[in-house]
Amino acid sequence: MKLLQNAPLRGYAASPELIAESVVRAALLEDLGRGGDLTTDAIVDPARCATARIVARRPGIVAGLPFAALAFRLLDANVAIAARIGEGERVENGGDVAQIDGRARAILSGERTALNILARLSGIATATRKLVDLVAGTNARIADTRKTTPGLRALERYAVACGGGANHRFGLDDAILIKDNHLALAGSVRAAIAATRARAGHTIKIEVEVENFEQLREALEQPIDAVLLDNMTASQLEEAVRIVDRRVVTEASGGVTDQNVAEIARTGVDVISVGALTHSAPAMDFSLELSS
Repeated sequence: MKLLQNAPLRGYAASPELIAESVVRAALLEDLGRGGDLTTDAIVDPARCATARIVARRPGIVAGLPFAALAFRLLDANVAIAARIGEGERVENGGDVAQIDGRARAILSGERTALNILARLSGIATATRKLVDLVAGTNARIADTRKTTPGLRALERYAVACGGGANHRFGLDDAILIKDNHLALAGSVRAAIAATRARAGHTIKIEVEVENFEQLREALEQPIDAVLLDNMTASQLEEAVRIVDRRVVTEASGGVTDQNVAEIARTGVDVISVGALTHSAPAMDFSLELSS
């Protein structure tokens, strides 16, 4: 049983407090408002202590326990949260996820915020793991996109990593991705790449979104690092991979589902990016059960 205090996060060197405190604090303020927990404060003595456990109500991959723990500790630094399962591990229906010991007021007032975070992130991790398992044995990696909940990108990207997926560029400022609208304004693939190459530092990678083989061949004539093959069929992806011939990273995107992801992976692409991981993943179901 591992105490979740200053626990390192998968993919991050910093502690939960540095990565997520502002997000969790805002969620608590949204719930507690100006008057606090009127129900709990009226019923529960401030000195009353309790033990509770977080229980999974359906199977899935757990992600976000350090953030859920932070919700309780921001209300009372003395609350102890011990994990019963590791981040990125599978829990079955009815399985214990964590035990919480401390003042009852903090446990009850932080309950919904903690469970909301845990449910959201575990849902993303579970959806990611499903796709990762479906493409096992191929060269393809499952990656997220920038289609994230505003303000929650760092947490949701963390959940994708817990599910075994890879993270795409974090934002607009850490990589260049030339998309269809950029090409429309630049006038050509060549002109768009030249403009970004002139501005990019030596550590910045450039990826170009292409919709057909003509654009692909034009892009490959320029100094780029990756191509995003947008909404291509499996046969088109196979041909695109053949044309690229490992010169740059190939990424398939658009219309990816549980039903076709394995077929897409077998085309030989390096990355399959899936916006649904963060914009449509169903939340997992957890409950908090107080035992004393």
